[in-house]
Amino acid sequence: MAELSIGEALQQFLNKSKLKSGMQAMQIEDVWEKIMGKTVAKYTDKLQIIGSTFFITTTVAPLKNELLYQKEKIIEMVNKEFGEKIIKEVVVR
Repeated sequence: MAELSIGEALQQFLNKSKLKSGMQAMQIEDVWEKIMGKTVAKYTDKLQIIGSTFFITTTVAPLKNELLYQKEKIIEMVNKEFGEKIIKEVVVR
């Protein structure tokens, strides 16, 4: 039997459990600022991942329009950051 570090064991556990999607949903705010920058992150009010849908809430109309036009790019960048395809759809509210 191969020996694993604590980090490797936790990663394997998360990959097999339902907690993984919950952990990714919590990490999205950190990833969002990294991907989109501080200004965009500042004007987005709420970020949620439910299932494979990424919900973005903002009250800034021009930002909302820009995010709507960038849906495919957002999906690509978020999935790249997480290293797997977790997002299939983006909903901007």
